[in-house]
Amino acid sequence: MKELTKAEEQIMQILWKLKYAFVNDIIEEMPNPKPAYNTVSTIVRILEKKEFVSHKAYGRTHQYFPLIKKKQYTKTYFKKFVNNYFGNSYQQMASFFAKDNKLSVKDLEEIKTIIDKEIEKQKK
Repeated sequence: MKELTKAEEQIMQILWKLKYAFVNDIIEEMPNPKPAYNTVSTIVRILEKKEFVSHKAYGRTHQYFPLIKKKQYTKTYFKKFVNNYFGNSYQQMASFFAKDNKLSVKDLEEIKTIIDKEIEKQKK
């Protein structure tokens, strides 16, 4: 799966939220200052070429929808992120977030609870 640029990812986030959208719908969801219609339209067409998006034609206008699920992209992107920044070590990543991001005791306890539940699930 190809990686998305920041602009492409921003549009994909909107499409994942809306499920179906015309270019004007996408622009409406974007923060100010709004990009030009042609800019968004070009990025959406690039997303189609990358096979992240498809469309339904209504005359000369198109309604776009995602072909890739958000969870699927997140999983692929996150694996690359862990590999690139933490040497493919989830232990190093967890240590980084626990130590360098000043997580609260409450946050750490919640993470520990999630991990403990997953450990029990995998043991069964």
